[in-house]
Amino acid sequence: MSRARVAILVSGRGSNMAALIDAAAEPDFPAEIVAVISNRPTAGALAIAQRAGIATAVVDHKAFPSREAFDAELDRALRRFAPDIVCLAGFMRMLTDGFIAGWAGRMINIHPALLPSFKGLDTHARALAAGVKLHGCTVHVVTPEMDSGPIIAQAAVPVLDGDDEGALADRVLAAEHRLYPRALRLWATGASRLVDGRVVTESAEPAPGPYIWP
Repeated sequence: MSRARVAILVSGRGSNMAALIDAAAEPDFPAEIVAVISNRPTAGALAIAQRAGIATAVVDHKAFPSREAFDAELDRALRRFAPDIVCLAGFMRMLTDGFIAGWAGRMINIHPALLPSFKGLDTHARALAAGVKLHGCTVHVVTPEMDSGPIIAQAAVPVLDGDDEGALADRVLAAEHRLYPRALRLWATGASRLVDGRVVTESAEPAPGPYIWP
């Protein structure tokens, strides 16, 4: 089986990256993680990747005078590994339109909310303030407009009475660790693909029933 080559961009501790690495360690997983690149030299994700035997690189955004200069070097670093797919996993940098265009249809991201609701930061606090009963996470194709690309997959979790931001974040993060490998599998095999600006998915699984809470 030919496996898709995947590079992961990270900024922090790398828990979603670790979930992808664990999934890719399975012999039937259709993608291999060939590189992890961080914009922060002290990111904990780098040590996790190194222990897994994965090549790492650092492109420190603080060393560049502009977003364009940083993105140009990040692009060069990525292309050295020749990835088929780029996964953003807690990568906390806004990418320029030119960089995104260079990886159009090949770069995906996980966001801690049920898009299109709660784009941007502080999603859990905003969900609690809004009083929603379901929250969750989304894997989507990266496009120039932040958190607005075509949706590949989503996972929902209940918002419980008494939840604070930390408790809700933990519940969503557990869902992220299950969702991202599933979405990458769909994208790497072509079971999910872009058609006229939307993601369509071929699946032999029956459609699930509604998830109702409470």
